[in-house]
Amino acid sequence: MDSSPPTPGFLTDSLELEPATEWCKPPRFSCVFANRGGGKRFSGESYLSSGALKRLILNLDPLPTNFEEDTVEIFGTQWVTGTALVKSSRVLFHLLRQQLHSLETLLQASCDFGKIATLHCKADGIRQQCVTFLQYVKVFIFRCLKVHSNESPVPAHPYDTLEAQLPSVLVDELLGILSYVGHLSELPSANLGAFVNQNQTKLFPPSWHLLHLHLDVHWLVLEILHMLGEKLKQVVYGHQFVNLTGDNLTSVSLFEEHCENLLCDLISLSLHRYEKVRPSEAVVSQHCSCSCIREFWVLLIHLLDHRSKWALSESFWNRLNNLLRTLFEKSSDQSRPVPLTEPRDPLGLSLWLVTHVASLYQFDRHGAPDETRHMESNWSFVEEMLRKATSAQGCILEDQLRMYLHCCLTLCDIWEPNTTVVTILWEYYSKNLNSSFSISWLPLKGLTKTIKSPMSMLDMVKSWCCDKQDPDLYKSNSSYNIFLCVLAKIVKKAIKNNGPHPWKQVKGRIYSKFHQKRMEELTEVGLQNFFQLFLLLAAVADVEDVASRVLDLLHFIKPTAAATALVWRGQMALLLMYTEKALDTSVLAEKFSGAFREKAKEFLVSKNDETGQRHALWTLLSIYIDGVQEVFETSASIHPSHEKLLNDGFSMLLPACHDAQLRTVLNFLQAVLARTRNLHHQLCPQLHQERDPSLQASLSAQERHLAAVGSALWKHFFSYLKGQRVSRVLPAPQLAAAAADFTLLAMDMPSTAPSDLQPQPAAAVAQLFGWDDIICPQVVAGYLSHCLQNSMLCETLSHSGSVSFQALTIRSWIRCVLQMYVKSLSVPDSLFTDLSPEQAVEEEYMQQLTELTRLLFQLSEVKSIFSKAQVEPTPLPEDPKRALVQFLEAVGLAYGNLQTLSEKSSMVTKSLRYLGEILKYIKPYLGKKMLSAGLHLTYRMMGILVKSWAQIFATSKAQKLLFRIIDCLLLPHAVLQREKELPAPVLTAIHKNLPLYLQGMCTVCCQSQNPSAYLHQLLGNVVEQFLGRFLPASPHAGGLGQHPVLVALRNSPSATLMAPLKKCLVQVIRKAYFECKGPLPTPQVSAALAFTLQLCRDSSVEAADVEVLLPGVLRYLVLINDPQG
Repeated sequence: MDSSPPTPGFLTDSLELEPATEWCKPPRFSCVFANRGGGKRFSGESYLSSGALKRLILNLDPLPTNFEEDTVEIFGTQWVTGTALVKSSRVLFHLLRQQLHSLETLLQASCDFGKIATLHCKADGIRQQCVTFLQYVKVFIFRCLKVHSNESPVPAHPYDTLEAQLPSVLVDELLGILSYVGHLSELPSANLGAFVNQNQTKLFPPSWHLLHLHLDVHWLVLEILHMLGEKLKQVVYGHQFVNLTGDNLTSVSLFEEHCENLLCDLISLSLHRYEKVRPSEAVVSQHCSCSCIREFWVLLIHLLDHRSKWALSESFWNRLNNLLRTLFEKSSDQSRPVPLTEPRDPLGLSLWLVTHVASLYQFDRHGAPDETRHMESNWSFVEEMLRKATSAQGCILEDQLRMYLHCCLTLCDIWEPNTTVVTILWEYYSKNLNSSFSISWLPLKGLTKTIKSPMSMLDMVKSWCCDKQDPDLYKSNSSYNIFLCVLAKIVKKAIKNNGPHPWKQVKGRIYSKFHQKRMEELTEVGLQNFFQLFLLLAAVADVEDVASRVLDLLHFIKPTAAATALVWRGQMALLLMYTEKALDTSVLAEKFSGAFREKAKEFLVSKNDETGQRHALWTLLSIYIDGVQEVFETSASIHPSHEKLLNDGFSMLLPACHDAQLRTVLNFLQAVLARTRNLHHQLCPQLHQERDPSLQASLSAQERHLAAVGSALWKHFFSYLKGQRVSRVLPAPQLAAAAADFTLLAMDMPSTAPSDLQPQPAAAVAQLFGWDDIICPQVVAGYLSHCLQNSMLCETLSHSGSVSFQALTIRSWIRCVLQMYVKSLSVPDSLFTDLSPEQAVEEEYMQQLTELTRLLFQLSEVKSIFSKAQVEPTPLPEDPKRALVQFLEAVGLAYGNLQTLSEKSSMVTKSLRYLGEILKYIKPYLGKKMLSAGLHLTYRMMGILVKSWAQIFATSKAQKLLFRIIDCLLLPHAVLQREKELPAPVLTAIHKNLPLYLQGMCTVCCQSQNPSAYLHQLLGNVVEQFLGRFLPASPHAGGLGQHPVLVALRNSPSATLMAPLKKCLVQVIRKAYFECKGPLPTPQVSAALAFTLQLCRDSSVEAADVEVLLPGVLRYLVLINDPQG
C-alpha cells in the first residue's frame, strides 16, 4: 500500500465538501507531508487538516461520504452497515485487538532494505483496518444509534434491547481497548526515519506504524466517548466492570480518566526530550518528536476547551496544571496517574512545556496558524512556578533562571501582558541587585561593551526593548538582562492595551525598593544593574519621570572612582535618550556640563601629575566627550542645551591633554563641526521656503541656537588651535582636518567667527593654516587637501578680494614638496642609506601630498598655465616631485609663448608669487645636519627652476632671485674656502645638477633685458669653483666626458646660447692651468689638457679661443713630465 496517498479533500467554511472531491480515506495521524502540504504545519490526511476536529466540535456527520452502502468491509469481512455494531460489537472489538497484536508481532522482524517494503505494506494495511473500524463506530453512533427510553410499557424488540445496551457495551469495550494498548509513554522507542525507494516513496518500519496507530486509537476513543455524550445527553454506565470491580465506570469517568492518562503520557514524552536538552537550547528545542504528537496536543486543546465552555468540565490549562504540579509537590498522599521519571528540574520542565504548548493555541480547528485567534493564557500557573523558583527557600541556579525567564519572555509574545509576573521577578532581583548573575563557564559577550560607553549601554537597553530578541539570548545576556526584556515587553504591551495605569503600578513597585540605604549598599555591579533598569524604564515609559527619579537617587551614591564613572555613563545615556526623543535637555545638560567644567579644571591643574587620579579624571572627561558627540550626531535640531554642553571646560581641557588625549578631543571637534554644518545646510532652505510665521519663528530660533554653538566652537577650540599651529604638540593630520572644518564653518556661518578674523573669516583661517610659511608642511598639505575638495570653499576664497587664493595655494604646494624631507632631518642620515627618497618621507604625509597635487592640478590657474605652455599635464599625478618639475617647466614654456610685454610682465609677477620665499624653504637642508635626499631634491628642483625659468630670470624683476639662488646653492661661503673640502652629499648634489644651472645662466646671459656684468662674473665664478673640483686626478681616469661643464655644453639645444659658458670656460682654463709662473706645471695640468681636448671634440672652438689657449698648451707640452701623459 502506498504510504503517501493522495491528500483528501478539504472543507470549505460552510463545512460542505468541495465539488469534485472524493473523500474515500478516513483521516488519521501522519507526518508524511514533506513537500506536499504547501507550507501547512500538518498532513493533509490529519484530523485537523481534513476538518474532522471541526465536525466533531460542531456535532456533524464525521464522514459524510463514507459508509453509505448497505454493507461494509471491516477486518476483511462484509458486515451490514446499519446493524453490525449492535449485533457483533464484542466480536468486532475482539478482531480489533487481534489486528493490534498482529502489528505488534511485526516489530520482531528485522527491518533491512530488502524486507521494508513488505513490512510497510502489512503494517499500513493493519493500521488502515483498525482506523476504519473506529471511524465506523463514530459514524454508527451519529447515524444509527437511537436513544431508548426505559419507561416504555411496550415490550422491546430483541434488537432494540441490544441497541439499548450498546452504549454500555461500547464503554466496556473502549476501556478494554485502552487497557490493551496501554500508555503511549510505555511504547518502545519508534524509529521515525523512513526508507526511500527508487520511486521516491517513503517506507516506514512497523514501529512507526505502531506508534501512529496507538495515537489514532487513543484519539478516536476520545472522539467516540465525546460523541456518545453528545448523542445520548446522559451518562452511560458500563455493565461489565461495575460487577467485577465495584467502580462506577461511566462514559464521563472514562473520558476524564483517559484525558488525564493522555496528558500524563504527553508530559512523559516531553520529559524524555527535556532531559536531553541543554538549558541554552530549551526554548528553541521542540517538545514533540514528530508533528503527530504536536497535532495531538492541538486536538486536546480544542476539544477540552470546547467541553469546558458547554459542560461542567475542566479547561485544558487546568488539567495540565494539575498534572504538572504533581512533578514538584512531594507530599505523601500525592499519587501520580502515570509513573514518571523524576525530572532533574520540575519547575523548568513545567515552564518549558507550558511555553511550547502555549504556542499551539495559534492553530485553529483546521490546523492553520491564525494570528487573530484568542490565545488563552495560563499566567496564574506561571506566576505560581516563578514564586517557587524565586522563593527564599529555593536555591535556584543562574543557568536555570535564564531558561525560566526566556520561557516567560516567549510567553509575553503569546499572551496578554501580566504585571504580576514583573512584580514576582522584581522581588527576587531587587534583593540580589549586586549580583553579576554570571555563569562561570559561560562568560557574557555583551557585558564589557556595556561598561565602556554610554551609547553601547543605550544600544543594549534598546536591544532589550525590541520585539524580536536574539535567539542566542541565553548565552549573551544574564538572567537579569532577560528579566529586563520581560519587563520591557510587558510594560509596552500593558500601556498599549490599558493606558498608563499598569505603568504606574510597576513604577510604584520598582521605585519603592530604592532609598538612601539601598543606594549606599550598591556595588559597582549593582550600580550598573540600577542604570540598566532605569534606562529601560525610560525607554519604554516616561523618560522625564524616570530621569528625575534617577537624579534624586544619585545623590546617595558613595563617590568612588568606579562609581563616579558609572554615574557619568548613566547620566550621559539618559541625556542621549532625551536627545533621541527630541525632549528638552536643559536641566540635564546644565548639571552635567558644570560637572565637566570642574573635572576639566582639575585635569588642567594635574597636568604634570602622572598618578592614577589623572587617569580617573580622563576617564570621566572621555565619557563626557564621547557622549556629547553622540548627542550632536543624533540630534535632529539644535537647542539651547547644545550650547551649554560646549562650555569653557574645553578651553581648560585642551592645554592639559597629551598626544592620545588630544587626538580624542580633535576627533570630537571634527564630528561636532561637521554636524553643525550639516544642520545649517538643512535649515537654510527651510528658512527661505517656509511662509508660515510660526514655523519661520521656530526655524529662526534654531538658526540662533546653531549660531550660538558655532560661536562656542570658535571660542573654546579655535583659539587653542591658532595658538598651537606652529608647535608640534598637536597631531598634524587632525590639526589640519580641524582647521579645514573651521574654514568651512567660516564659509557657511561667517558671522559666528571672532572679530579678529572678520570681514573674511574663511580667507583669514586659510592664511593662518594654509598660506603661512611658518606652518609645518604636514599641516599645510593636509589642510589644503581638505579645502580643495570643497568647490564652494574654493569659489569663496577665489572671490575674497585682494587675496590671490590659487597663487598662494600653488606657493604652499611648492613649499610642501620642497620640504618633504625636513622632518627627517632630526634622524641621522646614516639611517637612510638603505632607503629610497620616497621611503624617507612619512607614508601619511606622502599620501596627503599626492592628494594635494592631484587637487591642485585641477585648479583653473594651473590648467591655464599648461594650456598656454601647450603641454598636457599628467592626468593623475602620483609623484609630487615629478609633478613639480612638470609645473615649473610649464610655467617657463607658458612665459616663452606670451607675445605682449604686459602679459609677460604680469606673468613674471605671478611666477615670483608662486615661489614666495623659496630660499627659506630649502634653507633647512643647507645647515649642519644634512640629508642626502633633501639635498638632491633641493639642487634638482632649483636647477630645473633656473633652466626652465631662464627667460623669466632674464627680466629685471626676477634677476635678483637668480643671483640669490646662485649665491646660496653654488657659491656659498664654504665653496669659496678652497682649503676646506665641501661635504660629500653637497658635492654629489652639485655634480648631478650643475648642468641645469649652467644652461639656465647662459640663457639668462643671452636674453637678459639689461646685460649684467655681475651675471657673467657669477658664471665665471661657478665655472672656476667647480671645473677643478670635478676634474679626475689622471687624464686616463674614466668619467671625463661626464664632467658637468661638458655635459651642459653637450646637452644644450643651442650652441649659441652656450657661448657665454664657453667663453668663461676658456678664460678659466687659461688662467687656472696655463699661466703658471713657476718652472713646473700645476698638478692637474694633464687632466686640464685632456679636458681641453675633450672640449674641442664635443663642441666647435672658435679661432679666438684657440689663440687664448694655444700658447699655454704648447708651453706645457714642452715642460710637462708626466709618465702617463
